[in-house]
Parts: sequence; structure tokens; C-alpha cells
Amino acid sequence: MLAEEIIIKPIVTEKSNDGLQEGKYTFKVNPKATKVEIAQAVEKLFNVKVLKVSTMHVNGKSKRVGYHVGKTSDWKKAIVKIDTNPQESTYLTKGGKEEKTSKKYKDSIEEFMGA
Repeated sequence: MLAEEIIIKPIVTEKSNDGLQEGKYTFKVNPKATKVEIAQAVEKLFNVKVLKVSTMHVNGKSKRVGYHVGKTSDWKKAIVKIDTNPQESTYLTKGGKEEKTSKKYKDSIEEFMGA
């Protein structure tokens, strides 16, 4: 599955805006996507480091228009916590040399409508 197929759209509510200071972003995602796929998609699309992904299934509501009663579709929501203070990490190679990760990550998602 492509990253663009996994992340459908951001969810902008009062509750989701409260989590922005903690680095928590809320997205509507593909119902078949796993937590690992969601984390990889967010890292690829927004160039951030994902620390944690929480997912939940949201049941559709019953709606009524006149005499007809129907139901909105069920969907999946993901709350993604990103690293707000990305630092270079060092590790030892096989020869005992120290190497640093040179990948630069952002500390927020500017494309997110709530930020």
C-alpha cells in the first residue's frame, strides 16, 4: 500500500488541536492499515520521526433524512506521536567505531491544518 493510500486526511477538532503541543497528530487512515504501515507513511510523507501510533475503529452514526434511516460508514482513526526534539543518535559499528545518524527530522508537521 502506498503512503498516500494509508493517510486519508487529517482530523482537526478542538481535542486534536490540544494534542499538538505534545506532538500528537490525528489522521483518518485506511481501515486495513497496520500501526507499522501508518508510522512508515507519516515518516515518509512529512519527514518526521514517529515515536508511537495509537489506532481505533470509529463506528458510523445512524442518520435519518425524512422517512429513510441510514448509517454513515465506519472508519479508522490514528493518533501519531512524533519526536518534538529530534537529536542525532550514535551507535557502535562492528569495528568499534562510533557513527552518528545523519538523517534530519522535522519537529512538527507544517502541512497539518491545525498547526
